[in-house]
Amino acid sequence: MKTLEFLLLGKNEAILAILLRLVNADENWNAVAFNNEKEAQEYFQNHKIDIVLLSSGIEDHVEKEFTSFCLKQQPNVEVIEHFGGGSGLLKSEIMHRLYLKGKL
Repeated sequence: MKTLEFLLLGKNEAILAILLRLVNADENWNAVAFNNEKEAQEYFQNHKIDIVLLSSGIEDHVEKEFTSFCLKQQPNVEVIEHFGGGSGLLKSEIMHRLYLKGKL
């Protein structure tokens, strides 16, 4: 299985750190995290990303604009909202989305 590249965006530093640790714990996943959407956009433009994971604290309009930006730049990227729950829920959300899109 190829390594999936993740970009995490959220405003709560503690939650973002946990998500980063959880995603990077999977040997086939690699993640970078940002709490600033402009920095995240710069990174996104220069890297192939498989999954964008949106975390807590992002304003609705920023979430919509960032999602639109990502899909315009890389139409095959998966954008997933994750606002809580344990590591099992996170992995289930990701795997379910990949399954639905035929990427598993």
